Amino acid sequence: MHRSNAIRVSQKAGEDIDWELRPGGMLVQKRDDGVLSSGPLIRIKVSHGNYQHEISIPAQATFGDLKKVVAQETGLEPQEQRLLFRGKEKDNHECLHMVGVKDMSKVILLEDPASKERKLEQMRKDQGISSACEAVGQVRGQVDKLSEKVAALEGAVRGGSKVADKEFVVLTEMFMVQLLKLDSIEAEGEAKVQRRIEVRRVQNFVDTLDMLKARNANPFSCSSNTVSVTTKWETFGSGVGSLSAPRPMSSSTKITQDWEQFE
Repeated sequence: MHRSNAIRVSQKAGEDIDWELRPGGMLVQKRDDGVLSSGPLIRIKVSHGNYQHEISIPAQATFGDLKKVVAQETGLEPQEQRLLFRGKEKDNHECLHMVGVKDMSKVILLEDPASKERKLEQMRKDQGISSACEAVGQVRGQVDKLSEKVAALEGAVRGGSKVADKEFVVLTEMFMVQLLKLDSIEAEGEAKVQRRIEVRRVQNFVDTLDMLKARNANPFSCSSNTVSVTTKWETFGSGVGSLSAPRPMSSSTKITQDWEQFE
């Protein structure tokens, strides 16, 4: 089995030229892209699935050189390629002319199975993130609609109007439904970030409803001194889990609610 040897020769003006010693003692010059530039050019038909590429390359080049040119045509990196000639896979160091490759010879290009599997896995992951982002977006749309009702309740309470407690309870339950939807979304990457943002947004609205409910029950009290509203959100590491609503609280000026928070 022959191996090529790289040689660097200094030319005038300090320029260096890379040469390569090929089997048989032939010295050939390399191009900037690493492909040999001397020797007669031959055209090779490279078949890749339903596509066929015609590659021009020096006859003295190796299959490793051919892979570099094929990469420019197909986007497949050299390490992702398998080149077959006459039914046998060729190593990078094998010379085209030494194995019988001539002008208009046909070479089969296959993608390395491990590389293909990695790409499929990444594709599935990207599709999962896209689906999760879409699911979070649907919840965001529902939360936007509910936020309008929160704004209406806030305007009524701050304006001195008496609002039935049922209004706060029902709206809080509607927010909790959306929180449960977010809890059921398995997300990674950007989708996980969006889900976390939306979870905190829902929690803030629930906190606002707690405050408004307390103020509605004591309209003549200073909320900053008399009414204490504390919402405790518990964090658990898995990111996806069950959410349980708190037990009904008695009508008190201090309201405590315990919810679970997921990342």
